[in-house]
Amino acid sequence: MTTLTERSQAQQAADDLEIRTLVAELAHMADMASEDDLSDYIGRFTEDARWEMAGNEIRGRDDILAAVRQRRASGTQGPGTNSRHVITTQSVHLDGDGTATGEAYFLFVGDTEATPQVKGIGHYRDRFRRTPEGWKLEHRIITF
Repeated sequence: MTTLTERSQAQQAADDLEIRTLVAELAHMADMASEDDLSDYIGRFTEDARWEMAGNEIRGRDDILAAVRQRRASGTQGPGTNSRHVITTQSVHLDGDGTATGEAYFLFVGDTEATPQVKGIGHYRDRFRRTPEGWKLEHRIITF
């Protein structure tokens, strides 16, 4: 017989893993998702998601998606740019109310088909929300 504490611990472990997987999937999709797959990418954000980077704040899925397309058009990231987001040290803190926070360090690597070069090192400070479809990214602050 499973106790309430064991179920709670199992759920916490499952939530922690789902959030870590979400962060990894977002990194992979930023680098490799085709234009057709961007709906899957943006679907991993809450409707009211916020994205802060370099003093700019982007609000909502539509504007976040437009920024992704702009980075792709500039050749900064996406398929064919030979760039990769590498997630390193990561922590997740479950708040117990359907929200969680997380932090991760990342490396942004370019020229992966020749001589890889670290183009940026930074920190993600994230907030997540559990939805009926699973955990989603609600707010990301990126510092370099």
